Amino acid sequence: MSGDDRQNEEDRQKELAREHKERQAKRAAEQSAKSRRNTFIGAAVAVVVVAGGIFAATTLVNNDSGEAAAQSSASPSASASPSASASIPVPSTSPSKAAPVSCTYKRETSVPNKFVGLPGKKPNMKLKKMTIELNRGTVVVDLMTDMAPCTVNSLNFLAKKKFYDNMKCHRLVTPDVSGVHMLQCGDPLAKADGKNPTDGQGTAGYVYADENFEIPLGKGVVFMTQPGDAAGQNNSQFAISLSDENVQIGDGYSVVGMVSEGMDMLVGLASSGKDLIVNEADITGDGGTTVPKNPVIIKRITFS
Repeated sequence: MSGDDRQNEEDRQKELAREHKERQAKRAAEQSAKSRRNTFIGAAVAVVVVAGGIFAATTLVNNDSGEAAAQSSASPSASASPSASASIPVPSTSPSKAAPVSCTYKRETSVPNKFVGLPGKKPNMKLKKMTIELNRGTVVVDLMTDMAPCTVNSLNFLAKKKFYDNMKCHRLVTPDVSGVHMLQCGDPLAKADGKNPTDGQGTAGYVYADENFEIPLGKGVVFMTQPGDAAGQNNSQFAISLSDENVQIGDGYSVVGMVSEGMDMLVGLASSGKDLIVNEADITGDGGTTVPKNPVIIKRITFS
């Protein structure tokens, strides 16, 4: 090999090494960004092995803690996540009088679902309250429509389709069980009997982008559940934070609004784990679908 050839080869190797370093740096940056969001794990692992990429009934942990014990102690269950390939565009504009919001919803069939159609693209920006009538009492939520127009639009669409009527809330947890305190609803296929291993997987068959995701999940916050490492996978499932202890979860989830009526009733649904049925068949094995012994059932949801 001539001197020129050797020099060319050395230059080529240096260039390949530089490109490799750049790829590694990019990969590390992407991973770091993901780790800043709270991620859902658990049942997803089992379902991925069986169903080839479907994340379902997963569990939320805080990656920032760096301790497995701390992660497993604070783990609200997630809604099912569709395949990672789903690409969800963000709303085309911010909510303002000058530029009307246009919402985009993408059909998603890789998880169990009850499809009743796709919401329209134009949200009703005048909606101020969501009323959830439960068999245990009534909850009124003051909506943050200006900050989460497409989320409110989706919930309103499903409510009008009677999607939530007579639906059992599939998860209630207290701090002594999972380190968090919340009620989760929105799986149309959930049995909420403490026996069904697939509770928490069902959705409305579509997904949409994140909105209003910088609010910590303090007491009274109503938010959409999704795997934190798969942004833009919001669907029909939502949760109500029942304690300020949930602030440890951080932000990263689309917040719909704040409970203004019915908070005492919600907190009283379960005083401790003794009021719950831990689903031994739950794929996560950590109470990801823990249900109340006295069922919590949505009679209907209305918007005004």
